[in-house]
Amino acid sequence: MVTVWKDPNCGCCKLWVEHLRANGLSVQVRDTGNIGARRRLGVPSGLASCHTAEVAGYVVEGHVPAREIQRLLKEKPDALGLAVPAMPIGSPGMDGPVYGGRKDAYEVLLMTKDGGTRVYQRYP
Repeated sequence: MVTVWKDPNCGCCKLWVEHLRANGLSVQVRDTGNIGARRRLGVPSGLASCHTAEVAGYVVEGHVPAREIQRLLKEKPDALGLAVPAMPIGSPGMDGPVYGGRKDAYEVLLMTKDGGTRVYQRYP
């Protein structure tokens, strides 16, 4: 079960949740905003995005593709979780028709427990 904290009026967050469900993940949505969850779960402010999630003890911040969440759950690294900082166009939830098919390059970062990051996956 993926628990997602988001703003109730955020369209891209809603699309990201739909992306997770379409890829076989069960999702519970908390429309209470994500600032409190982000702080409680220890996401560094420089990695912040518009929604925060928790799954199997891992944090997922921002528009992380379902594929990388599934990989995280399979590999089970000793880490805080995954992040896609900001809101890159072309990432899940930021890929609607309004963007005209545009896809910016972005990275999915693995957040380490000591506050660092490393690239987990690159998307062209």
